[in-house]
Amino acid sequence: MHALGWRVFRARLTPLLLCRRSVGAASRGVDSMSVEGTNGPACGRQKVLTLDSMNQRVKQVEYAVRGPIVLQAAAIEKELQQGIRKPFSEVIRANIGDAHAMGQKPITFIRQVLAICTYPQLLCDPNMPEDAKLRAKQILGACGGHSVGAYTASQGIETIRQSVAKYIERRDGGIPSNPDNIFLSTGASDAIVTTLKLLVSGEGRQRTGVMIPIPQYPLYSAAISDLGAVQVNYYLDEENCWALNISELQRALHQARQHCTPKVLCTINPGNPTGQVQSRQVIEEVIRFAAKEKLFLMADEVYQDNIYGEGCQFHSFKKILFEMGSQYSDVVELASFHSVSKCYMGECGYRGGYVEYVNLDPGVKAELMKLVSVRLCPPVSGQAVLGVITDPPQPGEPSYQTFLKEKTNVLSSLAERARLTEEVFRGAPGIRCNPVQGAMYSFPRIDIPPKAIEAAKAAGQAPDMFFCMKLLEETGICVVPGSGFGQAEGTYHFRMTILPPTDKLKVLLNKLKCFYETFTKRYA
Repeated sequence: MHALGWRVFRARLTPLLLCRRSVGAASRGVDSMSVEGTNGPACGRQKVLTLDSMNQRVKQVEYAVRGPIVLQAAAIEKELQQGIRKPFSEVIRANIGDAHAMGQKPITFIRQVLAICTYPQLLCDPNMPEDAKLRAKQILGACGGHSVGAYTASQGIETIRQSVAKYIERRDGGIPSNPDNIFLSTGASDAIVTTLKLLVSGEGRQRTGVMIPIPQYPLYSAAISDLGAVQVNYYLDEENCWALNISELQRALHQARQHCTPKVLCTINPGNPTGQVQSRQVIEEVIRFAAKEKLFLMADEVYQDNIYGEGCQFHSFKKILFEMGSQYSDVVELASFHSVSKCYMGECGYRGGYVEYVNLDPGVKAELMKLVSVRLCPPVSGQAVLGVITDPPQPGEPSYQTFLKEKTNVLSSLAERARLTEEVFRGAPGIRCNPVQGAMYSFPRIDIPPKAIEAAKAAGQAPDMFFCMKLLEETGICVVPGSGFGQAEGTYHFRMTILPPTDKLKVLLNKLKCFYETFTKRYA
């Protein structure tokens, strides 16, 4: 979210809250100054926690995916429920990669195993397939008191970590994976933030710099702000389907070393919000670069099953690292992340994920164990989902055919929607959109007329925020402005998910295309 937009939003919201508080106090016969919520005295003493005294880093944290435009969408939804007439009947939330909220059906086998784990009496139910019962028994047998309501080891249930290790070995063609180097987490986000906590240190020019792609997923910039690290931007090549160029990495690193100490290189593959799939050649170049410049690699690979582009293939950083030989695999430090929230599962609410570390210093690993123990353990239901997707039904088991059919249908439907999105935007003058090779998002570039830019400035908004807000208010379509993800100076984008069902996505795309034509004519 654009910083100026946040400040305007806060400026408008704060007086409203204070006004309501004062009115409420007056109705009870209380002096409004005695309950004033910012710095006003209450019974002769000021608040300990105020906007001035709070952790200032928190105020710098921004997360566009759930920013003001989403709050406005919620407000509009309430107005629709109250019968207030709008030029549309519903808000279409295309702002976030929440598959089930967009209508995707859960995978039957995952939910059967979870149901049994939650209510073990279902082990006696003849309608439950035997392979689901077997998985549930294995998970429950590893839980204290045979209950998913019990705490687990802070690193995660050992049998599930073993299952994750076997999954990684299958994915990477037999390259060994050690369960002791795998930490289960509350989604991939938790593991990413935890890893950054280990890496951020120093003051002044010694402060840790974290290299992130632009555009980026706002979790990274938010975590960097929260931890007080230095954000080092490297720009993906939009003219070359958002490719990662080593020359751009070198430029960003050289400039950053003038004012901080870059230690971390983050990659997102497949890309969020950009939808690109990096080639094997690019990954090899990134690994060589990290080895040469002594950078810790963080590979965000949560969309690894979401590959749609012709000729595209997912390559894990770990697989390529080990295939490059011991001169790299013995040296490069790598953390790779995965989640149950994306791919074909879409189980966002269960908050399950993992990180696998390669070449992590043993002393640091001991400190990591201490750090994760503070949170006690990741959600056990999320761990269970992870256990299921890393040990899915096999040929010959009763659930195999249904599982394979459902998984294939989800991924093929997403591939169809990716192609549809590209086709519609390609035919819209003023909108340019790279192919959606993977992940769940499109990141179109739009031309915004100068008069619209002036109107946005007058409204205290970034131009693409101004466009997205008008789009929401006039069509009910909720997308996220590109300024919340970062973009090259003078360019404007928005991110939208391809998750709505195909029929609804067609309506969304055509309404968006028509609105853009109207918008540009209005401000011509």
